[in-house]
Amino acid sequence: MARLPRLTLAGYPHHIIQRGNNRQVIFVDRQDFETMLALMAENALKFAVAIHAYVLMDNHFHLLATPATAEALPLMMQAVGRSYVRYFNQRHGRSGTLWEGRYRSTLIETERYLLACMVYIDLNPVRAGMVALPAAWPWSSHAHYLGQRVDKLVTPHALYWALGNTPFAREAAYAALVQTGVGSGEQAALTDAALRGWALGDADFVAELQKKSTRRVAKARPGRPALHKKSPTK
Repeated sequence: MARLPRLTLAGYPHHIIQRGNNRQVIFVDRQDFETMLALMAENALKFAVAIHAYVLMDNHFHLLATPATAEALPLMMQAVGRSYVRYFNQRHGRSGTLWEGRYRSTLIETERYLLACMVYIDLNPVRAGMVALPAAWPWSSHAHYLGQRVDKLVTPHALYWALGNTPFAREAAYAALVQTGVGSGEQAALTDAALRGWALGDADFVAELQKKSTRRVAKARPGRPALHKKSPTK
């Protein structure tokens, strides 16, 4: 069965996952991490993609981003991916592919999942056992949202601004969200939706998206379609 095209629509937040081929390391040292962040910043600006949150791990990375057009996110990811592979192969004396195929992504319902996805991204290094606290991992947007540094790559979403009327209030509210964490069910839903490409949200959200895309946005329900009963004849 042919794989579905990616679901990408302008103005909606997208959760993106890109893995190294065979889970291989894609960031060896500080220079690699910094090069990737610079490429993301350059191309997010070039193609009008607002990056709300990110984390770079040793062998994969996550982004939460809203593209201004339907083409913006694929163009940004293509430019970043190609440029980084050229850099990485030249610097580390290798050749061939670096990525595990194309990046995975999907749309998420803003009100229900955006802040949860940010927390999920921030906690990735903790879940992986890399650090005890998310603030100890330097390659994520977490420090920006705690007011510990200014990250020019990050464009906060309106829902983050709504967490408080002052920077301190927003930072404290977000820190509390991270401390609470994401439940196992929500975590699994965020991962599965991105990897499989199905929209993540309630029925009304999915129905709204389906009106805007010719591509199926949600997994079909199992079983045969229900048969409509015929009206009795008189």
